[in-house]
Amino acid sequence: MSRSYHIWTLGCQMNEADSQRLASELEKIGYHAAEDADSADVLVVNTCVVRQSAEDKAYGRLYRLRMLKEREPDRVIGLMGCLVGVKDPLRLRKQLPFVDVFMSPSEPMPMVDFLRERGLFDNLAITGEATDRAYRDALQDDAHGIILPERERGNLVSAYVPVVYGCSHACSFCIIPFQRGIERSRPVGEIVAEVRSLARQGIKEITFLGQIVDRYGRDVPDGPDLADLLRVVHDAGVAEGIERFRFLTSHPNWMNDKLLDTVADLPHVMPQIEVPAQAGNDEVLLRMKRGYTNAQYRALIARIRERVPNVAIHCDIIVGFCGETEAQFQDTYNLLADLKLDKVHLAKYSPRPHTLSNRTMPDDVPEAEKERRRIAIDDLQATVCAEINGQWLGHTVEVLVEENQGGKWRGRTPQNKIVFFEDEAQDRKGQVVAVEVTWTGPWSMQARLPGRVALPQPSDLISIAG
Repeated sequence: MSRSYHIWTLGCQMNEADSQRLASELEKIGYHAAEDADSADVLVVNTCVVRQSAEDKAYGRLYRLRMLKEREPDRVIGLMGCLVGVKDPLRLRKQLPFVDVFMSPSEPMPMVDFLRERGLFDNLAITGEATDRAYRDALQDDAHGIILPERERGNLVSAYVPVVYGCSHACSFCIIPFQRGIERSRPVGEIVAEVRSLARQGIKEITFLGQIVDRYGRDVPDGPDLADLLRVVHDAGVAEGIERFRFLTSHPNWMNDKLLDTVADLPHVMPQIEVPAQAGNDEVLLRMKRGYTNAQYRALIARIRERVPNVAIHCDIIVGFCGETEAQFQDTYNLLADLKLDKVHLAKYSPRPHTLSNRTMPDDVPEAEKERRRIAIDDLQATVCAEINGQWLGHTVEVLVEENQGGKWRGRTPQNKIVFFEDEAQDRKGQVVAVEVTWTGPWSMQARLPGRVALPQPSDLISIAG
């Protein structure tokens, strides 16, 4: 019987990509995904420490695994991600002696090496008949192919591909540079190889990832930038069947016209930009060390909308940052009310160790006030999103279908808006389908195939935050 693994992932899209890479490497040596943690031979927690709540969840999971390890010492326990960081985890080794393997972010090989050293693998896994030929074919032409995890094969339409690891722009509140290290851009050829590998396994949409993705290539003298990468990968990926490309997350200081014009020029790069504001007050932005002002952010949004037709803009906001007054919060509220962005990823400030804000600034906004401000932004954004989505009513949109949910097909528009529609006659998964929007809400839309006349009833409407 082959051995099995279970990976529990917390945090961002980069962690999801890291877990997928680890799963791929484990399946290359003969492991398969376990239905649940209790039945797995290898258990891994991939951690996030951006906020205290995520770190608390990681420790809670680890201590449950400790009890399992005490009962069954042969289980292999792995810890991965930002809790481990890029430095030697000596403190963690003392604190968590039951953990067998510590893996820095985006580094799956320590687990593979551990299993190989102990003979806990099948080195014929890739060449053996037990592995489906389609996934071996996805690897045969390059050294950087990725096998989609077993449970994702045939089910996954979209995938994440990291293009730059780490971050060299230290915002005062952010622990990522300390835990993930400085920026390291991946070679273009390596990225292209991974895209081709995923395309051969049925992936239709790729999202390129970086902590500041538009700083791609800045660590390579005379190297390509993100716009150059997009042009190369666009042609290679489309030739293999990729329908859509996206990228995130950007930074206002590095979003230049060359990149915006590339998005506008390439038909398979989607008109969606994710560029965090974090705050709308200049004093708060200065304390955050963001490097721009309210006026400069507003000018950037205007420039994006001017250069990229029908663009959707997403941003991040932190409420309750150190010293944020009611008037300063109101500047953030006004910024969002004026700009009417398509989506806001909203968080309450959480002090993190090793950050400048934690060392030098008091966390002096009460929790109740942080929550009040969060709710105020949330309510505002619900109104804004309802207004934006309402403009699509009666229009035909192209939807890349991801799954069937509740008897309806669920997919996303080029602007990354969720759309549901019915079609009992065909399997639409992985297809780009033109549908007419018949109902809109703040978080999703309902549609019908051209020629269909039935409108959805209120009881049928599905409204899910995207």
